[in-house]
Amino acid sequence: MSVTRCYYEVLDVTRTADGTEIKRAYRRLAMKFHPDRNPEDDVAEKSFKECAEAYEVLSDPKKKQIYDQYGHEGLRGRGHAAHDFNTMNVEDIFSMFNDILGGSRGGFGGGRGRARQVRGYDLETDVEITLEEVISGTEREVEFDRLDVCETCDGNGAKPGSSPETCATCQGQGKVAQQGLGGMFRMVSACPTCNGRGSIIKEKCVDCRGRGRISIHRKLCVKIPAGIHHGQAVRVGGEGEPPVPEASPDGSGTRGDLHVLVRVTEDNRFERDGDNLIHIVSVAFTQLALGATIEVDSIDESHSLDIPSGTQTNEIFRIEGAGLPDLRSSGRGDLVIIVRLSVPKKLSGEQRELLEEYAKSEDIPVHEAEVSFWEKLKGTVTGG
Repeated sequence: MSVTRCYYEVLDVTRTADGTEIKRAYRRLAMKFHPDRNPEDDVAEKSFKECAEAYEVLSDPKKKQIYDQYGHEGLRGRGHAAHDFNTMNVEDIFSMFNDILGGSRGGFGGGRGRARQVRGYDLETDVEITLEEVISGTEREVEFDRLDVCETCDGNGAKPGSSPETCATCQGQGKVAQQGLGGMFRMVSACPTCNGRGSIIKEKCVDCRGRGRISIHRKLCVKIPAGIHHGQAVRVGGEGEPPVPEASPDGSGTRGDLHVLVRVTEDNRFERDGDNLIHIVSVAFTQLALGATIEVDSIDESHSLDIPSGTQTNEIFRIEGAGLPDLRSSGRGDLVIIVRLSVPKKLSGEQRELLEEYAKSEDIPVHEAEVSFWEKLKGTVTGG
């Protein structure tokens, strides 16, 4: 297939995305366009294959480097052409990326010549929290859609009162074997009659239309632990989907998990560095020169900071334990304070005189005070 769309655009990631971001983006989109979620939807299947091709290139450091430098033609011209996913069977794509999708048929069994792994799909959603909420942890209600076992047909896809019939082509095995070229080997593939299910449904369930699964809407309250970082995920076990009907019609087996991706909004007052908080504090020249005790704010409370006399601008101070909680322990990071000189834009007459005297004591050249327009006018009128 001649690909014209940018692979980064396909996966909706930037060119600086690392392997973890690329993997997460592919997994999310593969779940979105998955054929089981979009039955008989040619557009979704095309998008599914397009995402697989983009991931195959961007997840391989060598292919990614060539693509970044030369684009699609560079891959074809250097013997690194991607698979023609447009002509591939969806099952083959599952087997290629079983580390991402979890094994054959997305990690959910199916008996297609691979080890049966009866587990459902993982799902992903995201929430947003503030830096203040990182201190003590918080809760968020999340809403998402997932496939679940159809209660009307108990997941077998057949109309109540009827049952699926054993596929005559594969005799219920879900796979067929064909003799290879010259009779040297046998090739096992999904049964084309039942699509690997092992049975044929002649009278389909009205609710699920023979798929054995229906879409439901879920609401959950998820606890976000204190100290969590931007981009980390909270795993909610068993809130993913049940195994697909081919692996387990009644849904028995292991459900997938729900991964709640946490985004921490930026706070203009602080910059986060691990569990430490960096805070820039403006101080006056006199405070740096003479020393002072000032109040500085962390996220949850104020702290006293002693500034020794002679402190220079951009010097760094540290208040231990005043940062953010450590996600894996009871400790906290530090509040790192950078003191920065603040120069007043305007001076009173008295302040200027004092500074001029100070400049004289150090023999430092300074500009003379400018006479304002009104002072000049006043002098002209009074003759001063």
